[in-house]
Amino acid sequence: MIRRALVPVAGRGVRAYPASTYSPKSLLAIDGTPLIDHTIRLLRDSLGITELILITGHLGGQLKRHCGDGSGVGVSIRYVDCANPDVGLARGILLAQPLFDEPFVTILGDELYLDSNHAGMQAAWKSGTFDAMCGIKETDDLHQIKRNYSVAVVDNRIISLTEKPATIQNGLLGCGTYIFTPRIFGAIERTPKSPKSGRVELTDAIGTLVRDGGKVAPFFLKGDYFNINTVDDFRYASYRVREACFEQKRTSVVIPAYNEEQSIGYVVRDFLAAGVDEVFVVDNSSRDRTAHVAAEAGARVETVSLIGYGDTIRYGLDHAKGDILIVVEADFSFRARDLRKMLEYVKDADMVVGTRTTRELVQQGTNMRGPVRWGNVIVAKLVELLWWNLQPRFTDVGCTYRALWRDAYEAMRPLLRGVGPELSPEMMVAALQARRRVIEVPVSYHRRIGGKSKHSANYLRISRTALRMLWTIAKKRMGAY
Repeated sequence: MIRRALVPVAGRGVRAYPASTYSPKSLLAIDGTPLIDHTIRLLRDSLGITELILITGHLGGQLKRHCGDGSGVGVSIRYVDCANPDVGLARGILLAQPLFDEPFVTILGDELYLDSNHAGMQAAWKSGTFDAMCGIKETDDLHQIKRNYSVAVVDNRIISLTEKPATIQNGLLGCGTYIFTPRIFGAIERTPKSPKSGRVELTDAIGTLVRDGGKVAPFFLKGDYFNINTVDDFRYASYRVREACFEQKRTSVVIPAYNEEQSIGYVVRDFLAAGVDEVFVVDNSSRDRTAHVAAEAGARVETVSLIGYGDTIRYGLDHAKGDILIVVEADFSFRARDLRKMLEYVKDADMVVGTRTTRELVQQGTNMRGPVRWGNVIVAKLVELLWWNLQPRFTDVGCTYRALWRDAYEAMRPLLRGVGPELSPEMMVAALQARRRVIEVPVSYHRRIGGKSKHSANYLRISRTALRMLWTIAKKRMGAY
């Protein structure tokens, strides 16, 4: 029984820029769980591994703080520091040679496996006498093979391996799951640098082991496999994982309300009819029957005494029960007919924000008149300019209709302080600061039912709202807020 595993997580992940600039690639979160945690769980639960050695380098302190000694997840973790992360995977593995005198599992820290059959790998290893075992997967995606490595298999034995092959001979994709004996360390030392990369490649070292008479067996992996090399790889993996379990996610609609008895019932019924799991109305001590009407329509209602609109939204997001949090207005200016669109896009993003700047979707009689519309566009483009390195694309800073994952909100929460309408752009900036993906989509914008807007009923209120938003954006950019 193999008890120990080596997990290389030292690389800079330059192809995953800009995400890897601020965090090790193995700490990128898939469905709220960092890649390294997925790997640890796989080793622990499927392979029975209890002792892990992590090779750390680029931003290794973050990994050490996150993983600790492993006791919190039922394993033991030790670290080997790689002073030069650019030395390459194979040379990084060589640093751990003094710690291994028996077979060990290796899984690369930037890979993700879903519904895999790793649990059978230990039995496959014990079925013969091998010097190494490589996880391989049958695939029709030849492009993926070109990005990884190819293998040739004869009589259940790997006879050759090619790193990033120019031509493909079969549909066998080499993955980053291995079992090695200590013989791999000698093979790494004997392997010359690749003329392509200028580094010793692990695939070439395994090839050296094969040429020296070592027996390398294939293990055919099942399930989904993702090699997280680039930001696009990361986003695709996130999308696939979220999509696979999307039907099990609970949805909460949060509605901040103050004196909205004429409209709140319509909003609650509209979203409940759309199939959300919860409509949560936060009544900020209304003087009318807002709370009663909302509860009668089927909402969960809490009456609270808070400072303002932004404060009320934060309270709702803090206390909603869903995995996906949706914010809408209480005045029925947004409709559930756009909800399906929001939920589809949130599979591919951490937060989806609506934009009311598409004229064809704005009903006559709303407050999105020329100056208001262009004011939102201009301030949104200012946010783009100030955080250009994070690649945002915005056209509206005041649209409350948005959907976000709970884990994204929890990452943003310490950065949110606005108590009024300034919370809207502040959430967008906070998502960028928390390195979360934000997508903006057009939504329909309707004339409110009854009452007047607290923030844009006239040009005086519009001006005050704009100034609060601009002041908040400026403080965020200066790091003072």
